[in-house]
Order: sequence, then C-alpha cells, then structure tokens
Amino acid sequence: MQHLNKTYQIGAATVTRIDEIPLPNVVPSVLYPDLEAGALEHYERFLGHGSYDRNTGTLTESVHTWLVRFSGYTILVDTGVGNGKTLPAAPQFDHLDLPYLDRLLAAGVQPEDVDFVLMTHVHADHVGWNTRDEDGLWVPTFSNAKYIFSRTEQRYNASLSGYKQAADLPPPRLGGPVRQPASNVYDQSVAPIIKSGLAEMIDVNGTEFLDGISFLPTPGHSVDHASIRLRSGGQEALFLGDVMHHPLQVYRPDLRSVYCEFPEASRASRRWILSYASESHALCFTSHFAESSAGCVTRGTDGFRWQFA
Repeated sequence: MQHLNKTYQIGAATVTRIDEIPLPNVVPSVLYPDLEAGALEHYERFLGHGSYDRNTGTLTESVHTWLVRFSGYTILVDTGVGNGKTLPAAPQFDHLDLPYLDRLLAAGVQPEDVDFVLMTHVHADHVGWNTRDEDGLWVPTFSNAKYIFSRTEQRYNASLSGYKQAADLPPPRLGGPVRQPASNVYDQSVAPIIKSGLAEMIDVNGTEFLDGISFLPTPGHSVDHASIRLRSGGQEALFLGDVMHHPLQVYRPDLRSVYCEFPEASRASRRWILSYASESHALCFTSHFAESSAGCVTRGTDGFRWQFA
C-alpha cells in the first residue's frame, strides 16, 4: 500500500488520501449476500485487477480517510478504525496498532492542525481516529477540531448504547433495521468527543455548514448516512462514505452490503447518488474502493459506469 498518494484539485481545494488498512481477499458473496452465482463473470470486465483478483475470485477493498485543504482549513473526512479499539465483532479491526498518524504527518499535518472532522456516519471504520487512548482514557485525537456529524446518527447510536432513549428512531420510512452498529463504537469514539465539547451535530439536509461544503442525505447504510459535497471554482466533489463499498455496486446498485442497516433505503440512496454524480460530473472520493479510491460515474444506456481517476 502506498502511503504518499496523489493529490486531487477541486477548484481551490486539494484532496489527498491517507491510508489506514488494505483489505484484500474479500469474498464477494460475504460482502454482498444477494449476489447471485456467476454474476462476477459478467461484471469482471469492468473491474480492474486492483479491485478484483481473477485468480482467487475475491474483491479488494481499503480503509482510508481523506485530507482536504480548503479555504484555509485543514479537514478530515472520516477517521478510519483507529488504534486500540475493542471491536470483537470485527476481528480484523480489533486492537489495531497502525502508523496512521505518521502517514498524516507525511502529508504535512499534525493532529492539532486539523480544523474540522467531517463524519459520513457513525460506524467503527469511519470514526475510530476521533479518539486515542491516553492513560486508559479515550481523548480527542484532533484537539483543536470541530467534529461535524448528523444529529440523528448521534441520537440513534447514543440510544443503542444505553444513553438517552430516542423513541422516534429509526424513522419508519427507512423500514426495520436488519442489523445494528457495532457495540463499543459510540462509547470509544463518539461520546468522548461530545464530552470534550468538540462535537457539532447538524441536520443532514444539504445546507452548507461552511461555504462550499454540505452534507447530502443518503440514508440506509446507517440511520442517517450522509454523502459530503464540496464545491469550489465551478467544480464539485462527493465523498461517498459507505453508500458503496466497491466498484461492483456502480454496475449493480441493487446490491446491498452485509453492513447495510436499512437495505431498501440504501438501494434508493445509491441509485440517487449515482445519478447525481453522473449529472454533476463530480469527482467521487470513496471510503473503501481500492486502487486510487477516486473516480467518476457516467451513465450509459444500460446503467452506470465507473472510471478511476
């Protein structure tokens, strides 16, 4: 895995991937429980060798975050898994010890330089570096940052973790959840941020919280999953979070991942964001695609297509 990555320009903004964990050898039928036998034989021609291993029949993914420099601010979009987190339900993420902060430093950023942390949703592999262990306590990693995320995500996860109940969540329009977020995540990676006074919860409705940056509603993978839009100089970028996990879903937006909490809503959000991305010509920054992890969506007569940038 490369730790010094290409920097993309979106108007006056720059975007750089900061790597955390490579995820090779992902079994397609495990990631996508509704994937029919033989489907990959049809779609493999659209998948690069860095995303699909034809010898083993497995997919390749990645866990990484995005460093954005824009309007004088240093911004992180999502924060990966983090070190030392207790995640028994996800053994590959349990009690990691990885040089993520060294990789961030190699990109010229100290933790105290970060002004904003933007979270697409509250799942273990997107909020982990919010905090780090200091003498047995979870403390904010980015001590000068404002952590921006969905108020609904906060309330729902707090309720599931035994804090104040949220009887109105999940909203009926999402349908019943087929799974819940991993335990411990809220306690380890979100509650300490709120306690420290660094959290700022927002309504995910497309309103700009900073000039040029807004959270677009793409619920389903989680209760209030957001895709983050950046506009600058007539150009547009989308940080897609987990609305998709692999390029295969561009070609098959009907496929839910095993991690999606509200499958039907996740399908609707995926189709919407693919349509929006193709129409707006946005550069898309993904959370789990391998290769460059960035690319563009186009629409053809038979569906959507993905091209890595």
